[in-house]
Amino acid sequence: MENNCLAHALFGSGASTLKLGRATRQKICVGIARGLAFLHEESTLRIVHRDIKATNVLLDWELNGKISDFGLAKLKEEENTHISTRVVGTIGYMAPEYVLWGYLTEKADVYSFGVVALEIVCGRSNASYWAQNGCVCLLDWTFNLQQKGKLMEILDPKLEYKFDIEKV
Repeated sequence: MENNCLAHALFGSGASTLKLGRATRQKICVGIARGLAFLHEESTLRIVHRDIKATNVLLDWELNGKISDFGLAKLKEEENTHISTRVVGTIGYMAPEYVLWGYLTEKADVYSFGVVALEIVCGRSNASYWAQNGCVCLLDWTFNLQQKGKLMEILDPKLEYKFDIEKV
């Protein structure tokens, strides 16, 4: 893809010259959500991706988010409410019910999408999060800030506060 992957745009070391403002980040989130809706509900073959993360979201020339890397994907049959399977994916992006019991539904992809959406807002990678202030992951850190009434501190400093607080 013309603009590499989302991880490169968000976390790349100065190599990425992309400026991802609030509106662009929102557009990327909507693109990922549309891709998941297609896989889960609109496609003839229902698919659970199992590895939604920033490196598996490619950005086209208009910075639209496109889901990629279907190497771990599973087909979902209509008559089954879930898929029993060996647990595979990326630590930190997998839904708890999938990790603990191998219980796989579309909800596992939605959980992973939530982690990616949080990365997009924070500009921090969940995969390389270092334990700080008693928090062990990006979700824990966000929850901690929310409990302290400081949720706006999660916003990526690269946004330079050029956004409408209500929209955020």
